[in-house]
Amino acid sequence: MKEKENQNHNVPKTHPRYESLKFRHKIIEGMKNLVVAEAGLIAHGRGECFDYILGEKTTESARKAIRVAVAALLLADKPVISVNGNTAALVPKELAKLSKIINAPLEINLFYHKVGRIEAIKKILEKAGATDIRGTSKEELVEIEGLESNRRFVQSIIDADLIMVPLEDGDRTEALKKIGKKVIAVDLNPISRTAIWADITIVDNIIRALPEMIKIAKDLKNLKKEQLINIVNNFNNKKNIIDTLDLIKEYIEAQKENAFKILKL
Repeated sequence: MKEKENQNHNVPKTHPRYESLKFRHKIIEGMKNLVVAEAGLIAHGRGECFDYILGEKTTESARKAIRVAVAALLLADKPVISVNGNTAALVPKELAKLSKIINAPLEINLFYHKVGRIEAIKKILEKAGATDIRGTSKEELVEIEGLESNRRFVQSIIDADLIMVPLEDGDRTEALKKIGKKVIAVDLNPISRTAIWADITIVDNIIRALPEMIKIAKDLKNLKKEQLINIVNNFNNKKNIIDTLDLIKEYIEAQKENAFKILKL
């Protein structure tokens, strides 16, 4: 415990990368506790790169997608939130809260299996307040047809009409779409297979997207079904992704100019 506290204390809150480093330590601790696979560290670093060129903020395009995603989750008959190690390590409390607000179970689904890892993730979710956790018993799992990775083993996802897949791999998203599932993705890479295949793509950092979803869910729960349907039907995922790519280009151009001004070149 002292080692963990010292790691966090070594990063002053005035550090320009404080938030990023704080969540980086969460991923490292998650790996030590079996929650995060070793490859999860690489995936997190790749996400940080994309977050940087998004300005490390929730864009207007992301807010639109978040609102639509929440409306779709509230409309779904059998929604499920898929959970991997990185998501559990970064936002366990938010996962538990969103699960309860929209009445959707959390289902643990992993690419990398290791003895004790599912139990470790279940423990961190329960500690965060989650009460409906699926995917923990081998006897209750079935296989997704056409998928060869370990993520083919699912429980409630096989019967779900809408699955939210934060920090997903593209193979399973593609497989889910091929068997007729609706998919919500949270992915910092707007041109990943996950982002392209999903019905609703939230291009944002999970640490910002989940709190925003919780806040919006509390508001949208008061809307009539027809209003929620209208929100979903008026959304164009392809256009929203293109808008996000345009925002990235604009941000990079602005940063290029700012960098040269700072360096007085």
